[in-house]
Amino acid sequence: MSSASPTGVVVRPVEPRDHERWRALFAAYGVFYETAFDDAVLDGVWAWLMDAEHPLVCLVAERDGEVVGFAHLREQPDTFTAGPGWYLDDLYTEPAVRGSGAGTALLEAIAAHARAHGGGTIRWITAADNTRAQGVYDRLATRTSWVTYEWEV
Repeated sequence: MSSASPTGVVVRPVEPRDHERWRALFAAYGVFYETAFDDAVLDGVWAWLMDAEHPLVCLVAERDGEVVGFAHLREQPDTFTAGPGWYLDDLYTEPAVRGSGAGTALLEAIAAHARAHGGGTIRWITAADNTRAQGVYDRLATRTSWVTYEWEV
């Protein structure tokens, strides 16, 4: 599955050849959210992405043959519908391509993936101060009033 947007961005599933570029982008994503991913995290997530049995799916956005962004998505049962639901764990595009349609192309490819696998609702969170991303999200999705909690156990 690969899809091209009108802006020339191609979205496709991650492949082994994308390892170094994905790693650099994922590390930059961590820095964006003030987190330093160590090698164990980077290697662990990559291993999940290369395991066809693991529920985490990765799509990458390419522009002019270079990977410029990624999205991590996983299916989760939805108890309100007794059907599939989806959680977008991570979405990142390198700063130089923001505003080019790469993020929108990734989100549209995520929606296509969800539809192809039974539909449902896609949910995600973002930082309250990530207003640039929220501009894209507000165009495509409905902002909710839910409050998010975290509990490290």
